[in-house]
Amino acid sequence: YCTLDRRADPWELLVSTILAAQCTDARVNQIVPALFAEFPDSKAFAESTPEEIEPWIKTCGIFRNKAKSIHGAARALHERFGGAVPDNLVDLESLPGVGRKTANLILGECFGQPAIVVDTHCSRISQLLGLTGERTPLGIERELREVLPPEHWISWGHYMVEHGRNLCVSGRPQCAECALAPYCAYALSERDESPEQ
Repeated sequence: YCTLDRRADPWELLVSTILAAQCTDARVNQIVPALFAEFPDSKAFAESTPEEIEPWIKTCGIFRNKAKSIHGAARALHERFGGAVPDNLVDLESLPGVGRKTANLILGECFGQPAIVVDTHCSRISQLLGLTGERTPLGIERELREVLPPEHWISWGHYMVEHGRNLCVSGRPQCAECALAPYCAYALSERDESPEQ
């Protein structure tokens, strides 16, 4: 599941996801209640300035860029989409601060559309499992769409984040403890290469 607390409302998830770049979800979850109390909706963000947003998000890192993106996205929503977060990839990606990963998260979490969120965990673990030979997020997404059922696309990304943080940690995967090891190309190759005891 998505570890950002504000995930039901498309605008709040969009803001939370922008804030989560180079920041932990836990930190984002700490600051968004006060942020959304000060700016309760996208209109309030659009009518503010980036400088007015900055103090509320300072602890999330690269806060000036994030404030500009949030403000720009809010203005774009009201100028081009009647204030509503779009429910399609092209329009979402046209918003400042919104890339494919954020757009797919919003489509899957808020609009119930089949979408795969390819972050560093999903990318690395999907490669280790042998599900993809691609190296780019878009290439990985395309290959995962071919092998995973659409109803599991959004949950796949969430599971991979959890798995990557807790078990299949970069540089030191815990293959001996992993339930996926019997199906994992990396774990199987490590087992085959280890000296017999």
